[in-house]
Amino acid sequence: MSKKGNRDPKTPAPPPLAAEQAEALLRWRLALGPEVEKAAPELSLGGLGQLAQVGGVDGGRLGDFDQALGFVYDDERKGGSGGSRPYLPKWLGLLREFFARDVVALVQKDAIDRKGLTELLFEPETLPYLEKNVDLVATLLSARGLVPDKAKDIARQIVREVVDDLRKQLESEVRTSLLGAARRSHDSPLKLARNLDWKRTITKNLRGWDRERQRLVPERVYFWANQRRRHDWEVVIAVDQSGSMGQSVVYSSVMGAIFASIDVLQTRLLFFDTEIVDVTPLLVDPVEVLFASQLGGGTDINRAVAYVQSHFIERPEKTIFLLITDLYEGGNAGELVARIRELCESKVKVMVLLALTDGGKPSYDHNLAAQLAALGAHCFGCTPKLLVRVVERIMKGQDPGGVIREHAATGGDHG
Repeated sequence: MSKKGNRDPKTPAPPPLAAEQAEALLRWRLALGPEVEKAAPELSLGGLGQLAQVGGVDGGRLGDFDQALGFVYDDERKGGSGGSRPYLPKWLGLLREFFARDVVALVQKDAIDRKGLTELLFEPETLPYLEKNVDLVATLLSARGLVPDKAKDIARQIVREVVDDLRKQLESEVRTSLLGAARRSHDSPLKLARNLDWKRTITKNLRGWDRERQRLVPERVYFWANQRRRHDWEVVIAVDQSGSMGQSVVYSSVMGAIFASIDVLQTRLLFFDTEIVDVTPLLVDPVEVLFASQLGGGTDINRAVAYVQSHFIERPEKTIFLLITDLYEGGNAGELVARIRELCESKVKVMVLLALTDGGKPSYDHNLAAQLAALGAHCFGCTPKLLVRVVERIMKGQDPGGVIREHAATGGDHG
């Protein structure tokens, strides 16, 4: 018999682990946390790290790798003890070293949400390490009162970098699509060959088909407009700035600024919670627009729609109303439904964007969305690129429902 804790010398040693087996066990150890080593010493990082790697991380660095995970997730890893907070810049540096950019952004967001790190992440030595994205901008804006004076310039610069990058990505496509739609919504007074609208000319003159000669004899030739009218369309954007709409506020500010730079559109932008702020004069700079927002607070959608009705609807048939909200109404829902009915009946193109983001399905009031959709308002989660296609369709006099349904069928959300 062997002594307790010692292997019987007659028992053969277990065969050595293959590399793929060692890696599988190592991944389990990282998922379960350091406390699991007490119950299963064979899962120690030291032992497994000599046999395998995870993501190309050398065995000698697995402790750092484990720390980077454990700081955020040890309360969910079995037996995790939580531990003390590491020095934030070091921790963020480890994340950037061990993980891909999209994973860094996810872990960073989880750290803010789960560990209450918002205030620490605003420290000037930490800010340069953060993954610069729309989530970070929304976080900076929602808690900017916590940003210490010494970090305000860095925080503003981060917002500027993200916004400028977004604008560069979107502006060319927006301008090309919407200016093209504006030119093609009118007949041209200039009868030039390059402006000939072949499709419309053929469609409108089909009864002029000469069977004997096998040719079309048009009664009228149609041309695309070569000129565009200034402020031909009104675009009114009302953005819910409750806490859950942070990303939508960022994208709305950028898209609003781009729309405002296109002369065929007269663009107005307002933010609302229980109060209403018209930020149209700031649209020359979306960063200024963002810093005028106040993320968080209650929601009175009805009051915002009433404001739009009384201040901005001058040419209903030429007005696109983008109501960006999750429809969790804190005001009078009955009046809101009645106002949307009035707008739709007056020929305003009402689009309720349940979220304006680059991904993810929005959380929203499905019952209220269904009521508004029954009145003729399209209710859907929207990406910036889909918004461009929707506005382009409307300006061309086409129903945007097709592209909205296509988006919903491929993973978007549609009320």
